[in-house]
Amino acid sequence: MHRIFGGGAQILQNGASEERGENARLQAFIGAIAIGDMVKSTLGPKGMDKILQPMPGQDGGRGQATVTNDGATILKAVWIDNPAAKILVDISKTQDQECGDGTTSVVVLAAELLRNAQILVEQRMHPQVIIKGYRIALAAAREKLESLATDNGKDDVAFREDLLRIARTTLSSKLLKHEKEHFATLAVNAVLRLRGKPNLDYIQVLKKAGATLKDSFLEEGFILEKKIGVGMPKKLENCRIMVANCQMDTDKIKIYGARVKVDSFEAVAEIEAAEKEKMKQKIDRIVAHGCNVFINRQLIYNYPEQLFKDAGIMAIEHSDFEGTERLAAVLGADITSTFENPEETKLGFCTMISEMMIGEDKVIKFTGCAENEACTIVLRGASTHILDEAERSLHDALAVLYQTVQDTRVCHGGGAMEMAMSAAVMEKVKDVPGKESAAVEHFAMALRQIPMILADNAGFDSQELCGQLKAAHAKGQHTMGLEFTHGGIADMEQLGIMESFRSKMSQLCSAAEAAEMIIRVDDIIKNAPRQRDGGM
Repeated sequence: MHRIFGGGAQILQNGASEERGENARLQAFIGAIAIGDMVKSTLGPKGMDKILQPMPGQDGGRGQATVTNDGATILKAVWIDNPAAKILVDISKTQDQECGDGTTSVVVLAAELLRNAQILVEQRMHPQVIIKGYRIALAAAREKLESLATDNGKDDVAFREDLLRIARTTLSSKLLKHEKEHFATLAVNAVLRLRGKPNLDYIQVLKKAGATLKDSFLEEGFILEKKIGVGMPKKLENCRIMVANCQMDTDKIKIYGARVKVDSFEAVAEIEAAEKEKMKQKIDRIVAHGCNVFINRQLIYNYPEQLFKDAGIMAIEHSDFEGTERLAAVLGADITSTFENPEETKLGFCTMISEMMIGEDKVIKFTGCAENEACTIVLRGASTHILDEAERSLHDALAVLYQTVQDTRVCHGGGAMEMAMSAAVMEKVKDVPGKESAAVEHFAMALRQIPMILADNAGFDSQELCGQLKAAHAKGQHTMGLEFTHGGIADMEQLGIMESFRSKMSQLCSAAEAAEMIIRVDDIIKNAPRQRDGGM
């Protein structure tokens, strides 16, 4: 326990603990490195999967297991106590939100930077000296990465080919790698339909069990997993659509505990007639808007449905909330709750609404939406586990393509960029005087570990392959990287293995910043656990 002057008053509450100096730093390093070691076997095109089994529920039953090799998904599911490890989990989540891909790489690189920093700390080098060296190395690595990036944003044909290459590379390490050509084309077509609009919500991913992954397809327009009301037309053209979130059952007295007492059946009939009249007035106000399709988030009861049918309006009920939000966005409509001011209500538009079958389910298809960028990717697969992992894989591909459309620069994959940056950092060592040069050199060693891990996961001799790769980059052949079909080095330009520049830059900077934050730690204070009996 920490006390003033080594034996005075106690500062921390009973049950609290404090780790200082070397112990704190060692605890931080070990926790972060352990997280890196846990996910590094999932890195690369030959990475392994992990099964995540949730904790038993209150009733003793177990939740559904998840099979994945997505770094962010694995780290989200793991319960972690070590504070330094939580920092790496956070950068993985941020990478997933920002770029979609590179969630495993950023954690592994940060862990390798810390592993090398630990060696220097054990050699009695001060953490601030290590941080200074790492910053010099980071600047050299960033400069090299920027110089090697290529930009085909002005040439539509070349840029589309770049996007397809990035999609294939991203999907190579996922479940979808055996159908990567098919899914790469789906993802690129979907992202290019957005025409640069900053909203991935326009791309809907619909999972339907059955058939095989290859039977997945891209459907232009929007698909809603609902059925058209009974007796309504199953196909309608030139649709003016009102999207609403309101009650369409009989209006009830909504005062808690209120009762209505009547002394005859005639009075009950009068109340029912009054409720019906109130509903009829509501429907009349909706009809006055001039819509011919009414989509409600909540239920539509039989009587209002009959009134809609008599008025020639197609009614669709109980569209789920996320579906309603997205549907309103792609149709260009407002979600309406009151109907007194028709002139202020914005109706949506699409050229046609029709029913279609996917597998054994009927769904509603909206074609020619007002926001015509909208599309739906329908995923088919043998089981829910496969569909869930396919959706995660496709999300990564869509997100990284979307980021590449924003920043059109691309760079080579297969460990080529890490080895090139490592070579540039080693060149920089010659210009760095003093102790910092050792830290700069260890930064380069950490970068070299990424291709080493890629080769190890593929079952090849990592020392041999990385020796060949290092020699190639020393000659200035910076497009050379690892290829795992035959287990050698090859020109990534010819193989078409490309990655998003923005994703790669984000990985590098996030890993370096997280490592720097953990290296700075010299004190870990844990508060006393809360007492269960209500006492303190």
